[in-house]
Amino acid sequence: MKIRTAVAAKNTQLLCVFIQEKAEKISGLGRLDARTLAAVRQARDDMGGRLGAVGIVHACGRPARRILLAGLGKKSELTGDTVRFVSGIVAQRAAELETKEFTVAVPPGSVQDPAASASQIIEGAKMSLYRFDRFKAEKKGAPDVMTLVIGRSKKALSAVRAAEIVSDGVIFAKSVANMPPNECTPARLADIARKIKSPKLRCRVIARDELKRRGFGGITAVGGGSRNEPRLIILEYSGGVKSQRPTVLVGKAVTFDTGGISIKPRERMEEMKFDKCGGCTVLGIIKAASEMRLQANIVGIIPAVENMPGGGAYRPGDIIKLYNGKTAEILNTDAEGRLILADALAYGEERYSPRAMIDFATLTGACIVALGTNVAGMVSNNDRLAARVSESSARTTEEVWRLPLNPDYMAMIKSDVADMKNMGIGTAAGTISAAAFLRNAVADTPWVHIDIAGVAWTQASTKKKPYNPNGATGFGVRLILDYLQS
Repeated sequence: MKIRTAVAAKNTQLLCVFIQEKAEKISGLGRLDARTLAAVRQARDDMGGRLGAVGIVHACGRPARRILLAGLGKKSELTGDTVRFVSGIVAQRAAELETKEFTVAVPPGSVQDPAASASQIIEGAKMSLYRFDRFKAEKKGAPDVMTLVIGRSKKALSAVRAAEIVSDGVIFAKSVANMPPNECTPARLADIARKIKSPKLRCRVIARDELKRRGFGGITAVGGGSRNEPRLIILEYSGGVKSQRPTVLVGKAVTFDTGGISIKPRERMEEMKFDKCGGCTVLGIIKAASEMRLQANIVGIIPAVENMPGGGAYRPGDIIKLYNGKTAEILNTDAEGRLILADALAYGEERYSPRAMIDFATLTGACIVALGTNVAGMVSNNDRLAARVSESSARTTEEVWRLPLNPDYMAMIKSDVADMKNMGIGTAAGTISAAAFLRNAVADTPWVHIDIAGVAWTQASTKKKPYNPNGATGFGVRLILDYLQS
Protein backbone atom coordinates (compact mmCIF):
# COMPACT_ATOMS: atom_id res chain seq x y z
CA MET A 1 0.00 0.00 0.00
CA LYS A 2 1.38 3.38 -1.04
CA ILE A 3 1.33 6.30 1.37
CA ARG A 4 0.52 9.84 0.23
CA THR A 5 0.21 13.07 2.19
CA ALA A 6 -2.12 16.04 1.82
CA VAL A 7 -2.62 19.41 3.47
CA ALA A 8 -6.42 19.02 3.57
CA ALA A 9 -8.98 16.33 2.80
CA LYS A 10 -9.97 16.08 -0.87
CA ASN A 11 -12.52 13.92 -2.63
CA THR A 12 -11.97 10.33 -1.56
CA GLN A 13 -13.82 7.03 -1.43
CA LEU A 14 -13.50 6.87 2.36
CA LEU A 15 -12.51 9.58 4.83
CA CYS A 16 -11.48 8.31 8.27
CA VAL A 17 -11.40 10.53 11.35
CA PHE A 18 -10.70 9.77 15.01
CA ILE A 19 -12.88 10.81 17.93
CA GLN A 20 -12.35 10.49 21.64
CA GLU A 21 -14.98 9.32 24.08
CA LYS A 22 -17.52 12.05 24.96
CA ALA A 23 -15.84 14.51 22.57
CA GLU A 24 -18.12 17.07 20.97
CA LYS A 25 -15.79 18.30 18.24
CA ILE A 26 -14.81 16.10 15.30
CA SER A 27 -11.61 17.25 13.60
CA GLY A 28 -10.58 16.59 10.02
CA LEU A 29 -13.96 16.59 8.30
CA GLY A 30 -13.72 19.87 6.42
CA ARG A 31 -16.96 21.41 5.19
CA LEU A 32 -20.00 19.13 5.15
CA ASP A 33 -23.53 19.78 3.96
CA ALA A 34 -26.14 19.95 6.71
CA ARG A 35 -27.58 16.52 5.97
CA THR A 36 -24.22 14.75 6.14
CA LEU A 37 -23.18 16.68 9.24
CA ALA A 38 -26.35 15.60 11.02
CA ALA A 39 -25.67 11.94 10.09
CA VAL A 40 -22.08 12.23 11.32
CA ARG A 41 -23.22 13.64 14.66
CA GLN A 42 -25.74 10.85 15.04
CA ALA A 43 -23.07 8.23 14.32
CA ARG A 44 -20.78 9.90 16.85
CA ASP A 45 -23.48 9.76 19.51
CA ASP A 46 -24.25 6.12 18.71
CA MET A 47 -20.63 4.91 18.97
CA GLY A 48 -19.63 7.35 21.71
CA GLY A 49 -15.95 7.31 20.74
CA ARG A 50 -15.42 3.97 22.51
CA LEU A 51 -12.02 2.41 21.87
CA GLY A 52 -12.09 0.51 18.59
CA ALA A 53 -15.72 1.35 17.82
CA VAL A 54 -16.43 2.26 14.20
CA GLY A 55 -19.30 4.20 12.64
CA ILE A 56 -19.83 4.69 8.89
CA VAL A 57 -21.86 7.45 7.24
CA HIS A 58 -22.75 7.70 3.56
CA ALA A 59 -21.88 11.22 2.47
CA CYS A 60 -22.82 13.27 -0.59
CA GLY A 61 -19.46 12.94 -2.33
CA ARG A 62 -17.60 15.84 -0.74
CA PRO A 63 -15.13 15.40 0.76
CA ALA A 64 -15.88 11.66 0.62
CA ARG A 65 -18.40 9.09 -0.53
CA ARG A 66 -18.30 7.59 2.96
CA ILE A 67 -17.03 8.85 6.31
CA LEU A 68 -15.65 6.47 8.92
CA LEU A 69 -15.54 7.52 12.57
CA ALA A 70 -13.05 5.58 14.70
CA GLY A 71 -13.14 5.67 18.49
CA LEU A 72 -9.97 6.36 20.49
CA GLY A 73 -11.59 5.78 23.88
CA LYS A 74 -11.08 7.92 26.95
CA LYS A 75 -8.47 10.66 26.82
CA SER A 76 -7.18 9.63 30.24
CA GLU A 77 -6.51 6.10 28.93
CA LEU A 78 -4.77 7.12 25.70
CA THR A 79 -1.45 5.26 25.31
CA GLY A 80 1.32 5.28 22.76
CA ASP A 81 -0.34 2.29 21.12
CA THR A 82 -3.91 3.62 20.91
CA VAL A 83 -3.69 5.32 17.51
CA ARG A 84 -1.68 2.39 16.09
CA PHE A 85 -4.27 -0.08 17.40
CA VAL A 86 -7.27 1.84 16.07
CA SER A 87 -5.58 2.55 12.73
CA GLY A 88 -5.27 -1.19 12.22
CA ILE A 89 -9.02 -1.54 12.69
CA VAL A 90 -9.61 1.35 10.26
CA ALA A 91 -7.41 -0.18 7.55
CA GLN A 92 -9.03 -3.59 7.90
CA ARG A 93 -12.48 -1.99 7.66
CA ALA A 94 -11.38 -0.13 4.53
CA ALA A 95 -10.29 -3.44 3.03
CA GLU A 96 -13.63 -5.04 3.89
CA LEU A 97 -15.39 -2.17 2.09
CA GLU A 98 -13.21 -2.97 -0.96
CA THR A 99 -12.01 0.61 -1.32
CA LYS A 100 -8.99 1.10 -3.54
CA GLU A 101 -7.96 4.23 -1.67
CA PHE A 102 -8.85 5.91 1.60
CA THR A 103 -7.86 9.03 3.51
CA VAL A 104 -7.07 9.37 7.20
CA ALA A 105 -7.09 12.69 9.03
CA VAL A 106 -4.23 12.79 11.55
CA PRO A 107 -5.58 13.63 15.03
CA PRO A 108 -4.93 17.23 16.12
CA GLY A 109 -2.20 18.20 18.55
CA SER A 110 -4.73 18.20 21.38
CA VAL A 111 -4.78 14.40 21.17
CA GLN A 112 -1.01 13.83 20.92
CA ASP A 113 1.94 15.00 18.84
CA PRO A 114 0.80 14.90 15.17
CA ALA A 115 4.13 13.44 14.03
CA ALA A 116 3.75 10.57 16.49
CA SER A 117 0.16 10.06 15.34
CA ALA A 118 1.23 9.98 11.67
CA SER A 119 3.84 7.31 12.46
CA GLN A 120 1.37 5.22 14.43
CA ILE A 121 -1.30 5.44 11.72
CA ILE A 122 1.10 4.17 9.08
CA GLU A 123 2.45 1.39 11.28
CA GLY A 124 -1.01 0.27 12.36
CA ALA A 125 -2.50 0.40 8.88
CA LYS A 126 0.33 -1.21 6.92
CA MET A 127 1.01 -3.99 9.39
CA SER A 128 -2.69 -4.83 9.83
CA LEU A 129 -3.11 -5.37 6.09
CA TYR A 130 -0.16 -7.77 5.88
CA ARG A 131 -1.01 -11.39 5.11
CA PHE A 132 1.34 -14.28 4.47
CA ASP A 133 -0.40 -15.57 1.37
CA ARG A 134 2.43 -16.45 -1.02
CA PHE A 135 1.35 -20.10 -1.02
CA LYS A 136 -2.40 -19.42 -1.41
CA ALA A 137 -4.14 -19.44 -4.79
CA GLU A 138 -6.75 -16.94 -3.61
CA LYS A 139 -5.35 -13.75 -2.14
CA LYS A 140 -7.36 -11.10 -0.28
CA GLY A 141 -7.35 -7.63 -1.75
CA ALA A 142 -6.26 -4.50 0.12
CA PRO A 143 -6.42 -0.76 -0.58
CA ASP A 144 -3.74 0.49 -2.98
CA VAL A 145 -3.30 3.96 -1.47
CA MET A 146 -3.71 5.62 1.93
CA THR A 147 -3.57 9.42 2.06
CA LEU A 148 -2.67 11.11 5.34
CA VAL A 149 -4.02 14.61 5.99
CA ILE A 150 -1.20 16.16 8.00
CA GLY A 151 -1.74 19.89 7.42
CA ARG A 152 1.49 21.82 6.90
CA SER A 153 3.50 20.01 9.57
CA LYS A 154 7.05 19.42 8.30
CA LYS A 155 7.74 17.26 11.33
CA ALA A 156 4.82 14.99 10.48
CA LEU A 157 5.91 14.82 6.85
CA SER A 158 9.35 13.63 7.92
CA ALA A 159 7.78 11.09 10.28
CA VAL A 160 5.72 9.61 7.44
CA ARG A 161 8.72 8.46 5.42
CA ALA A 162 10.47 7.01 8.47
CA ALA A 163 7.32 5.15 9.53
CA GLU A 164 6.97 3.62 6.07
CA ILE A 165 10.48 2.21 6.27
CA VAL A 166 10.00 0.92 9.82
CA SER A 167 6.71 -0.77 8.87
CA ASP A 168 8.28 -2.36 5.81
CA GLY A 169 11.13 -3.63 8.00
CA VAL A 170 8.64 -5.29 10.34
CA ILE A 171 6.73 -6.80 7.42
CA PHE A 172 9.97 -8.08 5.90
CA ALA A 173 10.87 -9.77 9.20
CA LYS A 174 7.39 -11.29 9.42
CA SER A 175 7.49 -12.56 5.83
CA VAL A 176 10.80 -14.36 6.31
CA ALA A 177 9.82 -15.75 9.72
CA ASN A 178 6.55 -17.11 8.29
CA MET A 179 8.34 -19.10 5.58
CA PRO A 180 7.98 -22.88 5.97
CA PRO A 181 11.10 -24.90 6.83
CA ASN A 182 11.28 -26.61 3.43
CA GLU A 183 11.50 -23.16 1.83
CA CYS A 184 13.79 -21.52 4.38
CA THR A 185 16.88 -23.56 5.16
CA PRO A 186 20.06 -21.95 6.56
CA ALA A 187 21.39 -21.58 3.01
CA ARG A 188 18.16 -19.97 1.82
CA LEU A 189 18.19 -17.56 4.76
CA ALA A 190 21.70 -16.55 3.76
CA ASP A 191 20.48 -15.89 0.20
CA ILE A 192 17.72 -13.64 1.57
CA ALA A 193 20.30 -11.68 3.58
CA ARG A 194 22.49 -11.23 0.49
CA LYS A 195 19.59 -9.68 -1.39
CA ILE A 196 19.29 -6.76 1.04
CA LYS A 197 21.01 -4.10 -1.02
CA SER A 198 22.50 -0.82 0.16
CA PRO A 199 25.68 1.07 -0.80
CA LYS A 200 26.81 0.96 2.84
CA LEU A 201 25.85 -2.67 3.51
CA ARG A 202 28.12 -5.68 3.18
CA CYS A 203 27.07 -9.32 3.62
CA ARG A 204 29.39 -12.22 4.38
CA VAL A 205 28.39 -15.84 4.91
CA ILE A 206 30.57 -18.45 6.60
CA ALA A 207 29.77 -22.06 5.62
CA ARG A 208 30.21 -25.29 7.57
CA ASP A 209 33.80 -26.19 6.72
CA GLU A 210 35.10 -22.74 7.64
CA LEU A 211 32.94 -22.72 10.78
CA LYS A 212 34.60 -25.98 11.86
CA ARG A 213 38.07 -24.74 11.02
CA ARG A 214 37.59 -21.51 12.97
CA GLY A 215 36.20 -23.18 16.08
CA PHE A 216 32.49 -22.38 16.02
CA GLY A 217 31.77 -25.50 18.05
CA GLY A 218 28.23 -24.59 19.10
CA ILE A 219 26.97 -23.83 15.59
CA THR A 220 28.57 -26.91 14.01
CA ALA A 221 27.36 -29.22 16.78
CA VAL A 222 23.74 -28.08 16.59
CA GLY A 223 23.71 -28.14 12.78
CA GLY A 224 25.52 -31.46 12.49
CA GLY A 225 22.46 -33.69 12.29
CA SER A 226 20.88 -32.03 9.24
CA ARG A 227 21.75 -32.30 5.56
CA ASN A 228 20.95 -28.56 5.46
CA GLU A 229 24.32 -27.33 6.62
CA PRO A 230 24.72 -24.40 9.03
CA ARG A 231 25.66 -20.87 8.06
CA LEU A 232 26.88 -17.81 9.94
CA ILE A 233 25.41 -14.70 8.30
CA ILE A 234 27.17 -11.38 8.91
CA LEU A 235 25.72 -8.04 7.78
CA GLU A 236 27.86 -4.93 8.24
CA TYR A 237 26.14 -1.56 7.84
CA SER A 238 28.58 1.36 7.84
CA GLY A 239 26.43 4.45 8.26
CA GLY A 240 28.61 6.17 10.85
CA VAL A 241 32.16 7.44 10.85
CA LYS A 242 34.90 4.82 10.69
CA SER A 243 36.08 5.53 14.23
CA GLN A 244 32.64 4.79 15.69
CA ARG A 245 32.43 1.39 17.33
CA PRO A 246 29.41 -0.55 16.05
CA THR A 247 26.35 -1.89 17.78
CA VAL A 248 26.24 -5.66 17.25
CA LEU A 249 22.84 -7.34 16.89
CA VAL A 250 22.72 -11.13 17.16
CA GLY A 251 19.67 -13.18 16.19
CA LYS A 252 19.04 -16.88 16.74
CA ALA A 253 17.89 -18.55 13.51
CA VAL A 254 17.03 -22.21 13.95
CA THR A 255 15.15 -22.63 10.68
CA PHE A 256 13.44 -25.68 12.14
CA ASP A 257 13.84 -27.13 15.60
CA THR A 258 12.90 -30.76 16.17
CA GLY A 259 14.80 -30.72 19.46
CA GLY A 260 17.42 -33.04 17.93
CA ILE A 261 18.06 -36.29 19.80
CA SER A 262 16.04 -34.83 22.71
CA ILE A 263 13.12 -34.69 20.30
CA LYS A 264 10.11 -32.51 21.02
CA PRO A 265 6.56 -33.84 21.44
CA ARG A 266 4.44 -33.73 18.27
CA GLU A 267 1.93 -31.14 19.54
CA ARG A 268 2.49 -27.80 17.78
CA MET A 269 5.84 -28.88 16.38
CA GLU A 270 4.89 -27.13 13.13
CA GLU A 271 5.36 -23.85 15.00
CA MET A 272 9.07 -24.56 15.31
CA LYS A 273 9.57 -22.83 11.95
CA PHE A 274 9.31 -19.71 14.16
CA ASP A 275 12.53 -20.63 15.96
CA LYS A 276 14.28 -18.43 13.40
CA CYS A 277 12.43 -15.27 14.47
CA GLY A 278 15.43 -13.75 16.28
CA GLY A 279 17.47 -13.85 13.09
CA CYS A 280 14.54 -12.45 11.09
CA THR A 281 14.29 -9.53 13.53
CA VAL A 282 17.94 -8.70 12.85
CA LEU A 283 17.31 -8.84 9.08
CA GLY A 284 14.35 -6.45 9.43
CA ILE A 285 16.36 -4.00 11.55
CA ILE A 286 19.36 -3.97 9.20
CA LYS A 287 17.15 -3.54 6.12
CA ALA A 288 15.26 -0.62 7.66
CA ALA A 289 18.40 1.01 9.11
CA SER A 290 20.09 0.98 5.71
CA GLU A 291 17.01 2.44 3.99
CA MET A 292 16.72 5.15 6.65
CA ARG A 293 20.44 5.85 6.19
CA LEU A 294 20.98 5.88 9.93
CA GLN A 295 24.24 7.53 10.90
CA ALA A 296 25.44 4.56 12.87
CA ASN A 297 27.59 1.48 12.41
CA ILE A 298 25.58 -1.69 12.92
CA VAL A 299 26.57 -5.33 12.59
CA GLY A 300 24.01 -8.11 12.33
CA ILE A 301 25.19 -11.64 13.14
CA ILE A 302 22.81 -14.53 12.50
CA PRO A 303 23.82 -18.13 13.33
CA ALA A 304 21.52 -20.22 11.12
CA VAL A 305 21.07 -23.96 11.71
CA GLU A 306 18.52 -26.74 11.43
CA ASN A 307 18.34 -28.85 14.59
CA MET A 308 17.62 -32.41 13.44
CA PRO A 309 18.27 -35.94 14.71
CA GLY A 310 20.62 -37.89 12.46
CA GLY A 311 23.88 -39.74 12.20
CA GLY A 312 25.88 -36.55 12.68
CA ALA A 313 23.70 -35.08 15.42
CA TYR A 314 25.19 -34.05 18.72
CA ARG A 315 24.07 -36.02 21.77
CA PRO A 316 23.22 -35.59 25.44
CA GLY A 317 26.48 -36.26 27.26
CA ASP A 318 28.68 -34.70 24.58
CA ILE A 319 31.16 -31.99 25.58
CA ILE A 320 31.78 -29.35 22.94
CA LYS A 321 34.16 -26.42 22.72
CA LEU A 322 32.61 -23.05 21.94
CA TYR A 323 34.17 -20.22 19.92
CA ASN A 324 35.56 -18.49 23.02
CA GLY A 325 37.37 -21.66 24.08
CA LYS A 326 35.01 -22.59 26.92
CA THR A 327 33.56 -26.10 27.04
CA ALA A 328 29.89 -27.01 27.41
CA GLU A 329 28.42 -30.29 28.63
CA ILE A 330 25.27 -31.16 26.70
CA LEU A 331 22.38 -32.30 28.88
CA ASN A 332 19.61 -31.62 26.39
CA THR A 333 19.95 -31.10 22.63
CA ASP A 334 16.74 -29.05 22.65
CA ALA A 335 18.64 -26.34 24.56
CA GLU A 336 20.42 -25.52 21.32
CA GLY A 337 19.82 -21.79 20.92
CA ARG A 338 22.23 -20.77 23.67
CA LEU A 339 25.01 -22.78 22.00
CA ILE A 340 24.80 -21.03 18.64
CA LEU A 341 24.23 -17.62 20.26
CA ALA A 342 27.29 -18.08 22.50
CA ASP A 343 29.44 -18.62 19.41
CA ALA A 344 27.96 -15.58 17.65
CA LEU A 345 28.27 -13.28 20.69
CA ALA A 346 31.88 -14.25 21.34
CA TYR A 347 32.75 -13.75 17.68
CA GLY A 348 30.96 -10.39 17.56
CA GLU A 349 32.83 -9.11 20.60
CA GLU A 350 36.23 -10.34 19.42
CA ARG A 351 35.87 -9.19 15.80
CA TYR A 352 34.17 -5.81 16.24
CA SER A 353 34.93 -4.50 19.78
CA PRO A 354 31.36 -3.16 19.84
CA ARG A 355 29.92 -0.36 21.95
CA ALA A 356 26.97 -2.65 22.77
CA MET A 357 25.54 -6.05 21.86
CA ILE A 358 21.87 -7.00 21.79
CA ASP A 359 20.63 -10.50 21.02
CA PHE A 360 17.16 -11.79 20.18
CA ALA A 361 16.10 -15.39 20.58
CA THR A 362 13.06 -17.60 20.90
CA LEU A 363 15.08 -19.18 23.66
CA THR A 364 12.97 -20.63 26.48
CA GLY A 365 9.46 -21.84 27.12
CA ALA A 366 10.12 -20.71 30.68
CA CYS A 367 9.84 -17.11 29.49
CA ILE A 368 6.26 -17.79 28.38
CA VAL A 369 5.51 -19.29 31.80
CA ALA A 370 6.97 -16.23 33.53
CA LEU A 371 5.73 -13.37 31.35
CA GLY A 372 3.07 -14.76 29.02
CA THR A 373 2.82 -13.97 25.32
CA ASN A 374 2.76 -10.17 25.25
CA VAL A 375 5.99 -9.27 27.09
CA ALA A 376 9.56 -10.29 26.26
CA GLY A 377 12.12 -11.15 28.91
CA MET A 378 15.28 -9.03 29.14
CA VAL A 379 18.55 -9.82 30.90
CA SER A 380 21.58 -7.52 30.88
CA ASN A 381 25.02 -6.94 32.34
CA ASN A 382 24.69 -3.15 32.03
CA ASP A 383 22.08 -0.97 33.75
CA ARG A 384 22.45 1.98 31.37
CA LEU A 385 21.97 -0.11 28.24
CA ALA A 386 19.01 -1.94 29.79
CA ALA A 387 17.43 1.39 30.75
CA ARG A 388 17.76 2.76 27.23
CA VAL A 389 16.18 -0.35 25.72
CA SER A 390 13.38 -0.04 28.29
CA GLU A 391 12.81 3.57 27.25
CA SER A 392 12.46 2.48 23.63
CA SER A 393 10.11 -0.25 24.79
CA ALA A 394 7.85 2.35 26.39
CA ARG A 395 7.83 4.49 23.24
CA THR A 396 7.14 1.66 20.83
CA THR A 397 4.96 -0.48 23.16
CA GLU A 398 7.03 -3.54 22.29
CA GLU A 399 7.15 -4.53 25.94
CA VAL A 400 10.18 -5.97 27.74
CA TRP A 401 10.63 -6.84 31.40
CA ARG A 402 14.06 -7.04 32.96
CA LEU A 403 14.94 -10.17 34.92
CA PRO A 404 17.86 -10.44 37.39
CA LEU A 405 21.21 -12.13 36.78
CA ASN A 406 23.33 -12.56 39.92
CA PRO A 407 26.08 -15.03 40.90
CA ASP A 408 23.52 -17.53 42.23
CA TYR A 409 22.06 -17.88 38.75
CA MET A 410 25.52 -18.13 37.20
CA ALA A 411 26.25 -21.05 39.55
CA MET A 412 23.21 -22.94 38.19
CA ILE A 413 25.01 -23.78 34.93
CA LYS A 414 28.32 -24.98 36.40
CA SER A 415 29.29 -28.47 35.27
CA ASP A 416 31.32 -31.15 37.03
CA VAL A 417 32.99 -32.21 33.78
CA ALA A 418 33.12 -29.01 31.68
CA ASP A 419 33.15 -25.25 32.12
CA MET A 420 29.36 -25.10 31.77
CA LYS A 421 26.32 -27.23 31.12
CA ASN A 422 23.59 -26.21 28.70
CA MET A 423 20.75 -26.63 31.21
CA GLY A 424 20.16 -25.21 34.66
CA ILE A 425 18.74 -27.02 37.68
CA GLY A 426 15.43 -28.68 36.86
CA THR A 427 12.78 -26.20 35.75
CA ALA A 428 13.92 -23.41 38.07
CA ALA A 429 14.67 -20.00 36.50
CA GLY A 430 14.88 -21.46 33.01
CA THR A 431 14.99 -18.11 31.22
CA ILE A 432 17.68 -16.71 33.52
CA SER A 433 19.87 -19.82 33.49
CA ALA A 434 19.82 -19.71 29.67
CA ALA A 435 20.88 -16.07 29.85
CA ALA A 436 23.60 -17.05 32.33
CA PHE A 437 25.01 -19.38 29.69
CA LEU A 438 25.12 -16.48 27.22
CA ARG A 439 26.72 -14.22 29.82
CA ASN A 440 29.71 -16.57 29.80
CA ALA A 441 30.23 -15.73 26.12
CA VAL A 442 30.45 -11.96 26.77
CA ALA A 443 33.55 -10.45 28.39
CA ASP A 444 33.14 -6.73 29.12
CA THR A 445 30.85 -5.36 26.41
CA PRO A 446 27.49 -3.88 27.51
CA TRP A 447 25.01 -6.58 26.52
CA VAL A 448 21.26 -7.13 26.50
CA HIS A 449 19.57 -10.47 25.86
CA ILE A 450 15.92 -10.38 24.79
CA ASP A 451 14.00 -13.67 25.03
CA ILE A 452 11.17 -13.40 22.47
CA ALA A 453 9.82 -16.94 22.87
CA GLY A 454 6.40 -15.67 23.91
CA VAL A 455 6.08 -12.67 21.60
CA ALA A 456 7.67 -13.76 18.30
CA TRP A 457 4.44 -15.16 16.86
CA THR A 458 0.78 -15.01 17.80
CA GLN A 459 -0.31 -17.78 20.13
CA ALA A 460 -3.58 -18.74 21.80
CA SER A 461 -3.08 -16.39 24.75
CA THR A 462 -1.61 -13.48 22.76
CA LYS A 463 -3.49 -10.22 23.19
CA LYS A 464 -5.06 -9.65 19.81
CA LYS A 465 -3.89 -6.52 18.03
CA PRO A 466 -5.03 -5.66 14.49
CA TYR A 467 -1.47 -4.94 13.40
CA ASN A 468 -0.33 -8.42 14.46
CA PRO A 469 -2.38 -10.84 12.33
CA ASN A 470 -1.82 -14.56 12.89
CA GLY A 471 1.77 -15.65 12.39
CA ALA A 472 5.10 -13.97 13.08
CA THR A 473 4.97 -10.54 14.74
CA GLY A 474 8.35 -9.06 13.80
CA PHE A 475 8.84 -8.20 17.48
CA GLY A 476 11.97 -6.18 18.14
CA VAL A 477 12.28 -4.33 14.84
CA ARG A 478 10.45 -1.19 15.98
CA LEU A 479 12.01 -1.45 19.45
CA ILE A 480 15.63 -1.49 18.30
CA LEU A 481 15.20 1.01 15.46
CA ASP A 482 13.91 3.43 18.09
CA TYR A 483 16.89 2.63 20.31
CA LEU A 484 19.34 3.14 17.46
CA GLN A 485 17.81 6.51 16.57
CA SER A 486 17.64 7.78 20.14
